[in-house]
Amino acid sequence: MLHHLLHRLGSTGGLARSLLVYWRPGRQKSLQRLYQPFIQPGDIAFDIGAHLGDRSAAFHALGARVIALEPQPELAKWFQRIVRHPTVTLLPLAAGPEPGFADIAISSRHPTLSTLALNWREHIGERNESFRQVRWEQQLRVPVTTLDQLIEQYGEPSFIKIDVEGFEADVLAGLSQPVAALSVEFVTGALEVGCACVARLETLGDYRFNAIAGEQRHFHWPTWQTPETIIDWFSAQADGLASGDLYACRVDHPVVGRCD
Repeated sequence: MLHHLLHRLGSTGGLARSLLVYWRPGRQKSLQRLYQPFIQPGDIAFDIGAHLGDRSAAFHALGARVIALEPQPELAKWFQRIVRHPTVTLLPLAAGPEPGFADIAISSRHPTLSTLALNWREHIGERNESFRQVRWEQQLRVPVTTLDQLIEQYGEPSFIKIDVEGFEADVLAGLSQPVAALSVEFVTGALEVGCACVARLETLGDYRFNAIAGEQRHFHWPTWQTPETIIDWFSAQADGLASGDLYACRVDHPVVGRCD
């Protein structure tokens, strides 16, 4: 499948690079192993910032009904070509603190770095050299929903993946009820976003946290950590990790207390 899609895209460009990274052989099985403790057959899963659908595909393979959000039209088009199943619903929306419309800044060379977070976009290149060559050449007005609205329409998810380039805390601002488990991306140079996510979740329920570095598939700590520990960790620059995902589970979740 990957060879066929790359042929249709051509050998260069941001989308081709994304296909090579996110749809390389073996990746799906490792994603399914990662998410299996959080998603059981018949569950609902939200994929916020779905990109080319690799996480949605893993959720579907575990038996979930998937609600995926991807506001970039070109990415949404390719998502639909790659991930086709009646139990996967792709919505051409962004998520945020309130419903309405917002401007997404799009990088054609790095479409995975397109963002609604204006302050993040303006300063991330100063704070993280990996972003210094990134340019956001166009803006697109997109409709915005909230996690609360998605839950009202589709039901409560067992897991929410949020990867929206510095807009993660804004997405959580649109959630007013605790959910079982979720993940948010963090990146060096904007670790205050991770702190804001932890603070928001503290207002919703009693959560414990763990992290995964980059695209790895194992947790950073052998036990799940308190909010205070994670805030201190981010304040100490997250052990120098360039990026990763912070996982949050309600304290009564079966996964808390063990790491595979």
